[in-house]
Amino acid sequence: MFSKEEFIEDCKSAIKDGQRAIREVVTRAVSNPAAVLRELGESGDAGITPLYRSNDLTIMNFIWAPHMSLVPHNHNMYSIVGLYSGREDNAFWRRIDGSIEVAGGQSLGSGDVATLGHDIIHSVLNPIAKKTAAFHVYAGDFLAPDDDRSHWEHETLQERPWDLEAVKGRFREFDNRYDVWFNNKSA
Repeated sequence: MFSKEEFIEDCKSAIKDGQRAIREVVTRAVSNPAAVLRELGESGDAGITPLYRSNDLTIMNFIWAPHMSLVPHNHNMYSIVGLYSGREDNAFWRRIDGSIEVAGGQSLGSGDVATLGHDIIHSVLNPIAKKTAAFHVYAGDFLAPDDDRSHWEHETLQERPWDLEAVKGRFREFDNRYDVWFNNKSA
């Protein structure tokens, strides 16, 4: 049985014990994806919904639109990602000579968990034709971090300052694309 309030309290208790403890909480939460969906409901609009936020912990519910991608970016804090619906493909990047190059990847399905270290740069893709839902738990204030974050342009891989409002706009853009596609398919 999954309880959103219990999940939040468990994360708040675990943050003092570090990354491994948070991963255990997230792993337990997504081990029964059907229970999470019963508690939270089916995936709504694509977007980023804060479930809890403090200086040392942010718990987000991410809903990825079908075929949505997000540019390479860093967090400058560790994070744990736990999927409870759909798929998420992560490409991991490393800095080289003023740019970045792909260094690996990980594909996650419902019930899977990924650990991203403090210095990880990653890009994200929902590779399927349905929405993907995941918890992202950050060891810090994701919405107002202490350290400046960056993103890298998809085509040029040029580093730019992170822009949360642009990211939110990207979620809206892909959600609108999904709505148009779904409505045309249903007609």
